[in-house]
Formats: sequence, structure tokens, C-alpha cells
Amino acid sequence: MGGTGKPVGNKRPPRGVSIREHKNVKSLQIAFMFKGVQCREGLRLEPTAANIKYAEGLRAEINRKIISESFKYSDYFPESPRAVMFGHVVTKKTVGDLLRAHMLGYEHAAANGQMSPSTRDGYRKIIDGHLLPQFGQIEVRLLAPAPVREWVGALGVTAKTARNILSVLRSVLDDAVNDELIDQNPLNKIALKKLLTRTAKKSVYVVDPFDELEVRAILAASTGEARNLFQFAFWAGLRTSELIGLEWGDIDWIHGQVRVQRAVVAKTEKGTKTDAGTRDVLMLPLARAALQAQKEHTFLAGGRVFHNPRTGAPWETDAQIRKTCWTAILKKAGVRYRNPYQTRHTYASRMLSAGENPWWVAKQMGHVDVEMVFRHYGKWMPNKDSGQYKPVNDWNPDTVRIAK
Repeated sequence: MGGTGKPVGNKRPPRGVSIREHKNVKSLQIAFMFKGVQCREGLRLEPTAANIKYAEGLRAEINRKIISESFKYSDYFPESPRAVMFGHVVTKKTVGDLLRAHMLGYEHAAANGQMSPSTRDGYRKIIDGHLLPQFGQIEVRLLAPAPVREWVGALGVTAKTARNILSVLRSVLDDAVNDELIDQNPLNKIALKKLLTRTAKKSVYVVDPFDELEVRAILAASTGEARNLFQFAFWAGLRTSELIGLEWGDIDWIHGQVRVQRAVVAKTEKGTKTDAGTRDVLMLPLARAALQAQKEHTFLAGGRVFHNPRTGAPWETDAQIRKTCWTAILKKAGVRYRNPYQTRHTYASRMLSAGENPWWVAKQMGHVDVEMVFRHYGKWMPNKDSGQYKPVNDWNPDTVRIAK
């Protein structure tokens, strides 16, 4: 800071600049009025001509910022007691401190029903798995755009996953700005869209439905309640969480419909994924047959339709279904492994291959519009002029009847 040069001798310093002497050591001091308080701050500079000129310019700069109401004490004198007095304290808080505080907020929201447990768990995975290891020890005021940009570029995840991770970091840093811990969010200085377009990993998830032979083999290898669950899944198209949450009171036997209005995620019941997710699904013949067969197991008890045959209690998670029966059944059937969610994709591809209206399929699956249908299942949509399809209502259930 400042320059060097010869002492000024007996020449009097300019207004607001003075020379202090302590233990035979001379240094410069500037004085200014801030919020009605006379402030004096030492500069730790020798009283040379060049340094005095620098001090005069610094004082003028501070006065200009005071007039424009943009002066922040800690920007100039971070260790001064007056910075504390005026509330301009240089924070020592780390990014980790802020992330942990946010996580407590998410926990509180979930405990009070304002956030689903699955959403809370998603935030925890992002914070514990990505953000804390990378930024936890860095003081928030020292977090610069460059290392964040480098980190984002090396994440090696899909653009969607990267945006989910960054949304948490952005929220934390936005709050830090609002709390005046930092002046601006460093993410604002990063062209994230361009960066993610260049560096994000392509999604490896693919729609991989089971064909008719595989469905037959899976159901033939299934017995009892497991068979009922998977048969219904193949011909109803519900999400796994919706299958778990289905209750007998949701079944409209008269009109042949199933009301989908809840899901179970992370052992917690909640509403459907979207507003469009609450829907009435047509009960196709094999879906109805599966529910009829399931009656003898859980109907009289009421409540949930599908139970874990090992425990007699309702299913709680999709992982439980996979580990308890799904994986073993596919192995027994000699079918290449895919997760249970592919039963939903199997349903959609069957409907479209049969020539059903994509808008109807979207409604049955709980989508807001047909975008997802065209994006994921377009290749299963036949050319109606070819005559190589027949409507779902003309299907003969016996053609795919499972072994008794």
C-alpha cells in the first residue's frame, strides 16, 4: 500500500491526514466522519511525501463513498473495532457453516411436513456428497468464481444433476449476500449454461421395456403376492412409489378405474409427483385380474393393496421390492436385469405399439403433456396406415396368460 520516499520534514500534512508517533515510530493516520462519528484509522505507513499523497487520496475516496452511501468499513479497515461497531464485520464463516445451517432448515421443513423426506434426503446427498467435501473449509468471503468454475467443469455428471447441485450452492450463497456476508454471489460470474453444455455428461438412463416373451417369463416365475404386484405393474403403468401407496379404497370396480392419488417415498406417504399425477387409470383386464387375485391376501384388512409376502406388512421402499423378490424372479426367469420401474416403461410402449392416442397414454401415466411420451417412447409409435396395430381394448388377455 502506498509508496516510499523521503520524509516530509516540517511540512504540514493535508486536511484529515496526520502523523502519529508511537515508541519512536512514526506512521500516518486519516480522519473522516461516518454516520456522525469521528473516525481515525492508522495506515501503518511511514510519513513520506508519496505515502502522504496516497493517504490524502484514500481519505477522499472514502468520503466519496460515504456521500454515495456505498462505504463499507470492513472493505478498508477489516480489523478495526469500528468495523464491528458499524456492523461491517468481516465474516470468518465457512461455506460449510452455511451449508450445515441450510441442512438444519431442510430437516425442520421435513419434520413439519413442509418438505418431503425424499427431497430432504436429496439435499443431504448433495451437501454431504458434493459441496461439503469441496467447499466446506473455505471462508465464504474467499470463495472465488475460478475454482468453482473448474469444479463444475470436472463434476462429470449430467446437466440435470449439475443444476440440482448448483441450485443448493446458489441458494446458500444468495442468502450470504442477503446477510451481507459477501457482496455478490460468485456463481453470477460463471456462464453456467455454456459451461454445462460443454462439460456435462450425457444421461446413461435408457427406457428399456420388457418384451412380451420376457413379461411372460417374469410372471411365470412369480407366485402369490409378488406375481399379483408385477402383473398389475405391467398393465397399469404406475410408478413404483404409487404401487406401494395404492389402497383398496382407490379401486373403482364399477367403472373399472384405479385412482392414483398418493405415493410412498423413503417410507413416507405423500401426494403424487405432480398435480397431473393424481389421475384415474383404466383397469385393463390383466390389471383387474391381478387385483382380484390379491383380494384374498389383503382386502379384508383394508389399507394398502400390496404387501411384502415375507413380512405381511405393506411395502415401504422400491429397494425392498428389488431385494425381496424382483431380482430373484428375473434371475429365475432368465430375463436380463432391469429395475422394477421398467414395468412402467413396458406399459407405455405396449400402449403406443397398440396404436393408443399419445395424449391418452400421457394422461394414464400422469404426465402434464405428451412431451415425455414422444421423447421416451416415440420409436414404439406405429404408423397407423400400416394396419399393423390393434387397440388395447381388443387385446385378448389369454394371449399373455400366466401359468397357473
